[in-house]
Amino acid sequence: MEFKLMLLLIASLLLTSILSSQPSQASTFSRPFNHEELGLRVEKHTHLHFYFHDIVSGPKPTAVRVAQASMTDKSPTGFGAVVMIDDPLTITPDNTSKIVGRAQGIYALASQEEAGLLMVLNFAFCEGKYNGSNLSVLGRNTVFSKVREMPIVGGSGVFRFARGYAHARTHWFDLTTGDAIVEYNVYVSHY
Repeated sequence: MEFKLMLLLIASLLLTSILSSQPSQASTFSRPFNHEELGLRVEKHTHLHFYFHDIVSGPKPTAVRVAQASMTDKSPTGFGAVVMIDDPLTITPDNTSKIVGRAQGIYALASQEEAGLLMVLNFAFCEGKYNGSNLSVLGRNTVFSKVREMPIVGGSGVFRFARGYAHARTHWFDLTTGDAIVEYNVYVSHY
């Protein structure tokens, strides 16, 4: 009996050794990474301040409605409309101010009760050390609230592994045209 137990133990150890030397499917699909191999040494914290120019009127709009539900025109909130944007981001609220990037993506009117937008966009920067880098926003924007907070869910370039939040505050809004200038303060942690 002792001999059979010893043989079973040896066979079990041998089988475990053989199986552990075989690469598993999981290990070929993913593996831990070394932060330093990717140049991720010290986490940084950055505050960005700029103005978002959302122009829906005139000969060269930066925000264009691309879809709407059949009942959108009857909704007081515009529920169901989808708008594609390529809005300039500037240093000051003046539309001739230096452009530091663009807000590119979509917003959809996603609330039947209030003017609430689903924002899905990238802040694509074109200035200084941030040139070519992006921050991604995915969140809710209740446009008539004094300050709106939206999450920063990622980034690229200088903003790899970004996370944080953006505060949006309406600087100017034209009720007739729907054009707006929104002040953004973005607080982001990144490597």
